[in-house]
Amino acid sequence: MDVAASEFFRSGKYDLDFKSPDDPFIKSYPVQSIEDPFDQDDWEHWAKFTLRDFRLTADRIVGDDLTKACNCLLLKVNQIGSVTESIQACKLAQSSGWGVMVSHRSGETEDTFISDLVVGLCTGQ
Repeated sequence: MDVAASEFFRSGKYDLDFKSPDDPFIKSYPVQSIEDPFDQDDWEHWAKFTLRDFRLTADRIVGDDLTKACNCLLLKVNQIGSVTESIQACKLAQSSGWGVMVSHRSGETEDTFISDLVVGLCTGQ
C-alpha cells in the first residue's frame, strides 16, 4: 500500500478523515507493506509508528524519499544508475536485515524486466 501521505499533509495535519482499519478489513485485504505512511518531515509520527499499531500481516515499512525510519528499501534502477549498482544496493539492504521492493516511476515503462529483477534478487515484491 503506497499511502503517499505527503500528498495530503497540510499545515502540520493530514487532510482526510482516516480511521484505523478494523479487523474485517485486515482479514479481507491483508496489507503486506506500507510505503510513505507519513509526511517526510513528520518525525513525531514516524518515530512512534509500529506495524502492530495497524495489525499488518508483514513487517515492511517502505520509504520512497525517506529511508531513515524504514526497514525496506524501495529499489528504483532508474534512480540508482545501473543494474550493477542496483544489485549491490539490494544485497546491502538484505544483508542488513531489510526487505527490498523493486519499483520504477509510474508510467515509466511497459518493459517486463522489472519482474525478472524481482525474481532474480529474491525480493518478493
